[in-house]
Amino acid sequence: MSEQHDKAATAADMPTSEAEWREKLGPERYRILRQHGTEAPWTGELLGNKDKGEYVCAGCGAPLFESDTKYESGSGWPSFTAPVADQAVANIEDDSHGMHRVEVRCARCQGHLGHVFPDGPGPEGLRYCINSASLDFHAKED
Repeated sequence: MSEQHDKAATAADMPTSEAEWREKLGPERYRILRQHGTEAPWTGELLGNKDKGEYVCAGCGAPLFESDTKYESGSGWPSFTAPVADQAVANIEDDSHGMHRVEVRCARCQGHLGHVFPDGPGPEGLRYCINSASLDFHAKED
């Protein structure tokens, strides 16, 4: 288990009410993680991050993506070819906004991360298009 994973919130540590989530996350992260919002393209602070490390859920600290799976997709959001483990994320069918997509949520806290599309370059051909505001980044020490 990684050091960051050890620091991740357990179910007992996570907020249990929407008021607690609002207080923990602040307005923008609450809107995205808990209300299934999105940040404007090309505005996320992690979009251009090229450092080595681990991307974790901003809601609960669960490990989600490794930096070696991040790539520039041209979409305006951080994109990844795969999560750290299949169990790290939950894929939910999403027919909102007049289109069919697959929403990606943190499997631990059910926070909205973004969407996954079948047009990625990795071995599975997937593009995990994720909001920067849904993530925290932990740099790896060399």
